[in-house]
Amino acid sequence: MIKINLLLTRKEKKKVGVKKEFVVLLVAVGLLLALLAVLHWQTEKEKEEIQAQISETKTEIARYKSLAVEVNKAKEDQKVLQDKLNVINSLRKGKGTAVKVLDEISIHKPDKLQLELMKKEGSRLGIEGIALDDETIAQFMTNLKTSKLFKTVDLVVSEQVEQSKIKLKKFILSCEIISM
Repeated sequence: MIKINLLLTRKEKKKVGVKKEFVVLLVAVGLLLALLAVLHWQTEKEKEEIQAQISETKTEIARYKSLAVEVNKAKEDQKVLQDKLNVINSLRKGKGTAVKVLDEISIHKPDKLQLELMKKEGSRLGIEGIALDDETIAQFMTNLKTSKLFKTVDLVVSEQVEQSKIKLKKFILSCEIISM
């Protein structure tokens, strides 16, 4: 009688199946590691590209900041120049005013009146002088009021003074000059 051990073949089949499963497991782990390596490589590459973009963006920001500083400086320079031009234009506009004021005063000054001092502050003109009497001062004020150059003429002070034993009237007028 011959005995056949069938159990052994089952064990061998089992060993072969385990070997196949182990090989499949190793291949799967190898593929998984290869896939993870490829993904890691792609991630590192994207990271380097993003870092390169960040550094480019930072250099652009620095360049634009320097340009913004230059633009602000140019705007300040432009404002300073505009202020200077405004001053020059106002001086050009007002350069003939003093001559016109003196001309108007000399035209309207009565003979019995002597001017001692004139002060201009803004559009106000102060006139100090001596007259023979109050009527001469009133005539001078009326003449100035009829002028197109003066808006208002006000008597600030009128007092009697004595010079060389002659009684005279010292006066101070305030006039507002019309801007031209």
